[in-house]
Amino acid sequence: MPVWTYSARSVGGEIRRSEVDLPSKDHVIAYLRKQKLIPVSVREKPKDISLGQRKRVKARDLVIFTRQFSTMINAGLPLVQALDILARQTENAMLKKAVGDVVYDVEAGNTLADALKQHPKVFSSLYTNMVSAGESGGLLDTILMRLATFLEKSEQLQRKVKGAMIYPGVVLSVAVLAIAILLLFVIPVFETVFASFGQTLPLPTRIVIGLSNALESYWWMILLGMVVAGFGFKRWISTRNGRLQFDRMLLRMPILGSLVRKAAISRFTRTLGTMLSSGVTILDGLEITARTAGNRVIHDAVMQSRTAIAGGKSIAEPLKESEVFPPMVTQMIHVGEETGDLDGMLSKIADFYDDEVDVAVENLLKVLEPALIVVLGTIVGGMIVAMYLPIFGLVNAIQ
Repeated sequence: MPVWTYSARSVGGEIRRSEVDLPSKDHVIAYLRKQKLIPVSVREKPKDISLGQRKRVKARDLVIFTRQFSTMINAGLPLVQALDILARQTENAMLKKAVGDVVYDVEAGNTLADALKQHPKVFSSLYTNMVSAGESGGLLDTILMRLATFLEKSEQLQRKVKGAMIYPGVVLSVAVLAIAILLLFVIPVFETVFASFGQTLPLPTRIVIGLSNALESYWWMILLGMVVAGFGFKRWISTRNGRLQFDRMLLRMPILGSLVRKAAISRFTRTLGTMLSSGVTILDGLEITARTAGNRVIHDAVMQSRTAIAGGKSIAEPLKESEVFPPMVTQMIHVGEETGDLDGMLSKIADFYDDEVDVAVENLLKVLEPALIVVLGTIVGGMIVAMYLPIFGLVNAIQ
């Protein structure tokens, strides 16, 4: 039997909310009338999603939901009706449940922003704060459209950065697999052949055979060491100092550091510009932007800027002092402050750095492709040459 959640008004005007197990909505309404209650809303309680069915909400799903929501509000549909339609048509189980809960909370008298805040895994603080600003200013449809555009551009930026990592990741995986196959299956065959020669093997050959024997005998220790190292690294970067040191090293790396910095600056400026244009206060905007920066060094620089602004300073000055942001960025932010068009200037910076990320990705791939080929060729080729050195020596001895 389904479970129904309801809110109803008593004769004295008091709102009561509860749940009841009944066959249908009509049975619930009849039950409420017998209790001398006036039904306000009656909804079937969404079923819990099992762990096997639970999926995270993809950025694309949230973009589609937000854009459709904006269109419905702009067309004049009531808020609850628009949410109800979206809850029924969305295919993502986690988003469907969250929106269904939001509908119930809004019907119960909560604001849309407060209802969204109950689902932080689906709707970020940036999302809820912009919705809150849209509700306060009566521009919810406009804010939602800006939010959808922002989410789209953020997703595109993430795809660019992730795309740059796919090629080297695939090549390195294939290289490790190829080397492991050589050491485990090919080198032992050569070792058996060389044992019949009865002569001292060259040093490179002995090194390769030693690596093969070590991998064959202690592969479980190597795997265990990799797991322990990975767990230790994860624990290290989960600490504040560890994350700060790792992100600082990442920014100092050649080529890759430039890509990470440009992507972080693009995310920071676009997020802050979108929030300011939507009516979010500068202090709230900086705090939320810092949390979404994706880099601890950028986060600390933005939070220092927020503290300075709370003390009466401009945004550009503390950002410049942090030496994290390029001079062009701080100068354009300063111009935006002086002209009163900070949100517009931030959007221009974000567009510029989106293009810079494209160039940085291309440069990274141009450097990585030949470098990985050279490294892989050197390792595999070196192993093959090391295995043939005894054969060359035997041929020379026969001659």
